[in-house]
Amino acid sequence: VQLVESGGGSVQAGGSLRLSCAASGDRSSRKCMGWFRQVPGKEREGVAAIGTVGGGEHYVDDVKDRFVISLDKDRNTLYLQMNDLQPDDAGMYYCAARSAWLCQTFREADYNSWGQGTQVTVS
Repeated sequence: VQLVESGGGSVQAGGSLRLSCAASGDRSSRKCMGWFRQVPGKEREGVAAIGTVGGGEHYVDDVKDRFVISLDKDRNTLYLQMNDLQPDDAGMYYCAARSAWLCQTFREADYNSWGQGTQVTVS
């Protein structure tokens, strides 16, 4: 599985960004996909996840009502629409794929494939 993120950048607080993750490779290894965020000195933490067959979106509490995860199956692309961005949202955002069906998980160890990350800065 190959995952390539794009769409990061620098925005002012209250602004929006849409991250994209182009996926390729074994579909059976992409039953769930998610977005994680990492800041220097801290572990990667989950932000949102979605099932690639039945949908089913999951979010951590501090992004609910502001972020939307979605999947374009025709384009094999995962998105994260981020609205009302705040300084605490800043970090390196990673796309991840999981080969098991349970998608309501934000444990880093539960995901098998990772992209290289895209940087989000909020000032």
